[in-house]
Amino acid sequence: MVGSRNKPTLKVLLLPSVMVVSLILSACHQEAASGENDMAETAEDSEVTNTATNEGLISSIKSTLNESKSTELSDKEKLMTTLSHHRWTLVSAVDANEQPVADLANINSRTTLSFNQYQGQDTLSYSVGCNTISAVYQLKGHTLTTEEGMSTKMSCGDLDGAENTLNTFMQGSSEFNIDQGDTTVLTQVTDDDVTLVWNGRLTAQAKYNSKGETVFWAVNSETVPCEASSSEQCLQIKPITYNNQGIKIHEGEWRVFFGEIDGYQHDSKHEEVLRLQRYALNIDDVSETSEPTKDDTADEKYAYILDAVIESSVTE
Repeated sequence: MVGSRNKPTLKVLLLPSVMVVSLILSACHQEAASGENDMAETAEDSEVTNTATNEGLISSIKSTLNESKSTELSDKEKLMTTLSHHRWTLVSAVDANEQPVADLANINSRTTLSFNQYQGQDTLSYSVGCNTISAVYQLKGHTLTTEEGMSTKMSCGDLDGAENTLNTFMQGSSEFNIDQGDTTVLTQVTDDDVTLVWNGRLTAQAKYNSKGETVFWAVNSETVPCEASSSEQCLQIKPITYNNQGIKIHEGEWRVFFGEIDGYQHDSKHEEVLRLQRYALNIDDVSETSEPTKDDTADEKYAYILDAVIESSVTE
């Protein structure tokens, strides 16, 4: 009887013990799993943090590089704006021994330089008062590199030597500096240590703050009196129209031009076709008594700047 009563008691005592052990083991497994999850989450958090840090660093570097590039481009743009907003006239030219260049010594006021843009390219034009030579240029820092130029083909007589000399100086690379004081001065030093000093004068576009319009004019070799009873001589011009292929499709009638063409020096031996930039003047600068012309192109309403001489023929 005693044995039969003890067996059930043993079963009752064993079952709770098994359950306790099971619960303990289960708790251990959960704690281990929890530890592993915590470690995994910590690793993931660390990886996310590192990734964010790296991305932030890369973004900062890119931003710095972009700012540097932007500043560089901005400086270049400012420099090119200064160059193109002035028309430059030669003040002096001296060689490596600081001696005046003989060919250019007596024609400083006739020797000019200008910077433009044509068909998306940066171009410059220079002249000693005869042919106009145009060339594509590149600018890197304060180094100016000029490609081989294209020129009109007039015979310049005594100016032939000066023109060849200037053309030689302008080809290749040169270092330059701009001093913007009371007068804007461009100092250019060539590969042969020739120093050219140019004085700058604001162009019409910069002066009148208006966009230029390209026009083409033929200029007669003969001038005529500006007024019937006047001794002052004026140019004879006629407008020319070209199509997109550069073919002449229309010529107007000769008329007297009462204004001035900045940068142009008339040659009585040649009939020429000029490419000009025309700028509308401020209405306040126009005389109230001026009478409008039929095509509203009264000479006093515009400023005209020589861009290039594109044709030249000797008159008989």
